[in-house]
Amino acid sequence: MTYCLGIRIRDGLVALADGRVTSGSQMAAAQKLTMMGGAQDRFFVMTSGLRSVRDKVLTYLRRNHDLSRDDCFPSVLDAATEFTRCLRQVAAEDKAHLEAADLKFNLHAVIGGRLAQDAEPAVFLIYPEGNWITVDQRMPYLSIGTTAYGKPILDRALKYETRMRDALKLAYLSFDSSRFSSTDVGFPIDLLTYNNEDRTWRQTHFEYDDLRDQRLWWNREITQLAERLPDQPWVGRLLPSEALRLAVVPDDGG
Repeated sequence: MTYCLGIRIRDGLVALADGRVTSGSQMAAAQKLTMMGGAQDRFFVMTSGLRSVRDKVLTYLRRNHDLSRDDCFPSVLDAATEFTRCLRQVAAEDKAHLEAADLKFNLHAVIGGRLAQDAEPAVFLIYPEGNWITVDQRMPYLSIGTTAYGKPILDRALKYETRMRDALKLAYLSFDSSRFSSTDVGFPIDLLTYNNEDRTWRQTHFEYDDLRDQRLWWNREITQLAERLPDQPWVGRLLPSEALRLAVVPDDGG
């Protein structure tokens, strides 16, 4: 499995992809975030599903892009549309053979960027059948893979108006929640941003030890927040009266 997240906020784009690959009892690392396009106009592709399907779809996408003789597709919508064509071509070629081998034809993708004809950045989630959904101001993120554990913090805290620096933190915490609760998600991670103000892409890579301070800080702070949560109304109903007295009466040291 995997965890990939695409965010579109007022400031631009944030993308995160974990690097853990599992096959039975075996575990390895692989890059799941791919950048495509020219020197200026670029878009990213992140995938979850069968590696063989992913590699074939991306190979077809690169070939069709090169045959077009353009620096890049006119818009991210055009890039997503071409990706779906390649995905359906691979499905026509390989789906029956995979199912005959008891393998499900499975590839989800998140595609995002800002190309020449885009008035603003765009992010799409593409399903194995080739249909898609996109972000909007009410739902500023899309994720694929093991998504359940990282979703609550995004739903609570991420808004279209969230600053880029804070969106990066929330992206990391959503990954960390997924990593902590699922053996299929883990380091390394690739992080990518696109800033609307200077129209610049920035990308970096983190191993487990690189984010040790952030991980320890979050574990400590979330524990302390739980301890500071108001005790009522359940303490008076669910704990012995002595526990309630100790909770509300300070120790005078006597």
